[in-house]
Amino acid sequence: MSSIRELLVELTGTVEYAQTIGDEVDLAGSGIDSGDLVRLVLLVEQRTGVEITAEDMEKLRTIGDYERFVAERAAGGVSGGA
Repeated sequence: MSSIRELLVELTGTVEYAQTIGDEVDLAGSGIDSGDLVRLVLLVEQRTGVEITAEDMEKLRTIGDYERFVAERAAGGVSGGA
């Protein structure tokens, strides 16, 4: 299970949700509300040390988006948005 999926399990309390949603499915359209998306961003920042700006959040819609964003920032040593 990917790190973002693990955070979704922690956030939602259900393994089933994180296992059934596809990597490129829009999280907001899959039942995650805006408050949960903010909490997901905070969890990602806390666990990975990667900063996500409000501008970045607008572009992060799927698990795949989050995974790529974190991987790119972690590999490049970038801790902030563009």
